[in-house]
Amino acid sequence: MNECYAGNVQDMMKLMATTISSTADSLSNEGVGEFIDELLNAKRIYVMGAGRSGLVAKAFAMRLMHLGMHSYVVGETITPAMKEGDTIVAYSGSGETKSIAELCETAKSIGGRLCLVTSKKDSRIGRIADCVAVIESHRDEVKDESAEYEVRQMRGEHRSFAPLGTIFETTAMVFSDAIVSSIMEITQCEEKDLKGRHANIE
Repeated sequence: MNECYAGNVQDMMKLMATTISSTADSLSNEGVGEFIDELLNAKRIYVMGAGRSGLVAKAFAMRLMHLGMHSYVVGETITPAMKEGDTIVAYSGSGETKSIAELCETAKSIGGRLCLVTSKKDSRIGRIADCVAVIESHRDEVKDESAEYEVRQMRGEHRSFAPLGTIFETTAMVFSDAIVSSIMEITQCEEKDLKGRHANIE
């Protein structure tokens, strides 16, 4: 019955892929290099994000662990105290998410380094970040960008062709996996090394 919508789904996938490809072309080599250097020089890496961005952050933390790096998710019960020399990677499309911004400010006051994955460099978090990866330059305007993710979701604020922050989150996921691939090459880490650190009691 819904076969007539299949073409629309395929078109949306192609449009999203084109958008991600365009974003990849716009990335600064220098900026990406700084992002990778921050990760490689960190004593420990903490990741965080609100809503779906938080899920992307968790996936990134898992891959960093597979690489043999000390990575943690902010808010988890077993996450240790952050100290000077540690790095936090925050995911926030607007760069204004209140809960994430406050945690970033706390991390900076501790002496931590801050890397931001966002669509808006000139933002509350962007202005205090040591490294900013801008992965989406055309984000729909949100009237109150300091509002929590959940509030925006309940208001039903949508993008032009994908709901909520879909393009940001999808691009953030692809960007994060590409960072992992680059670190694998730099550290000469092979896939068998990753498999050796994969969960084995699931």
